[in-house]
Amino acid sequence: MKIYHTCITLYAFEVFSQWQYKKHPSGFCAQAFTNPIQGPSIQHNKHPLKTSNTFKKYSSIKLQGWVQDGNGEWKWEEDDLNFIPGPEPKQSTQNARSNELVTTLATATPSLPSGSFRPKQSLGQNFLRDGNTVAKIIKYFVSDASKSLIDQDSLDQIRAVELGPGAGALTDTLVNTFAGFEESSFQCIEIDPRSIELLGEKHPNLKVHHMDVLQADYPDMAREEGGPLSIIGNLPYYITSQILFALADASHFNAVRSATVTMQYEVGQRIVAKTSTKDYGILSVVFQLYADCDFHFKIPPTVFYPQPKVDSALIGLHFIGPNRLRARLSGVKPAELRKVLTATFQQRRKTVRNSLKKLLLNEICEGDKTAADVILDSKPLPLTKATIEARENGDKFALCQELPDDWAKKRPEELSPGQFIELTRLVFYRDGEYDNDMGLNENLGRKVWRKVKHGK
Repeated sequence: MKIYHTCITLYAFEVFSQWQYKKHPSGFCAQAFTNPIQGPSIQHNKHPLKTSNTFKKYSSIKLQGWVQDGNGEWKWEEDDLNFIPGPEPKQSTQNARSNELVTTLATATPSLPSGSFRPKQSLGQNFLRDGNTVAKIIKYFVSDASKSLIDQDSLDQIRAVELGPGAGALTDTLVNTFAGFEESSFQCIEIDPRSIELLGEKHPNLKVHHMDVLQADYPDMAREEGGPLSIIGNLPYYITSQILFALADASHFNAVRSATVTMQYEVGQRIVAKTSTKDYGILSVVFQLYADCDFHFKIPPTVFYPQPKVDSALIGLHFIGPNRLRARLSGVKPAELRKVLTATFQQRRKTVRNSLKKLLLNEICEGDKTAADVILDSKPLPLTKATIEARENGDKFALCQELPDDWAKKRPEELSPGQFIELTRLVFYRDGEYDNDMGLNENLGRKVWRKVKHGK
């Protein structure tokens, strides 16, 4: 039985369901061992009950991320002891693929051509090298993309786009995963020509866009593919925020449905941070407004090559789409919200009253201090009809949207994303220019959060 405890097989997972552990269909028992350069790999033993010198050698090596409990059972070790996983996505009887089986086996990162393919620091490359982590990421990606379809009551297909495939750790499994779904599609965006050549050799039919991911035109890609995209990727740390902001802008056109991406652990914490915490900031407000955010799991440095000096995290974003976003915005333009967020969080130690003065004087009141003080002393505007209806229906976002009377004395981290919407309404529409129905067909903007120099 001890040998069985060291033989781990990651069996297929069903869309929208939990992991299952079973014997591999071939009758083999997968043994994982670690190569100092390539990371864990998989060997097969037709006779798992028979011991051998080779088996004894590798069975003593600990699998990265896996621990054995007191009963001898193997399980994934969640590094964050305080992390509480979200509820499992609900089953959908309307989705035609709900009973399909997606088989994902733990596989190691492909061996790199000796001397010709080394991670480039200038591109922020840290390649995944642990098969178990790859399998977990794929599992959550399929779950995130499928959950978005369920939430939107859609029978649409999954149009997967991988950002920065690198050596192909995720790509190899994704190609096999989507091979069984003729109606779905999979493509990549990569800037490194070495990676493009490597992927071309392994997957000749794979569509790879040779371009900078910051210049990607997601609305155009979505039009070509016939609908919203589902994003997956091991993102470079130094451009993570800009990639995420580009996805937020793309959601204005319903070009992106979901994103399942790795990032620096601290950035992931900011995205899901609660109000009145040190991690709460612009990233928290924007993505909790634009999407339903899930912190999936923490990723240790040991699963990457080369190893980064910080922990990582896998985050899932389920974009709510332009129609629901317009309802949440209550007529506020995203560009106006950005001005308020920038003004307040750049001086987060100050009260909202003090941090908004410059914005009011320069852009709203044309230097009139008296007019600025009138706004700063104002009571919150009445909630819109749409917001009131949403609150009556139990909408969690709308329930936290009412701005307190003493809002000017608050610090920015004390206001919820919904309250920032109301603050923006008060700043820009206090004089009655606001119309309850104004935002229903409002153009949300093509470049609001991403930099002007990025994309079209």
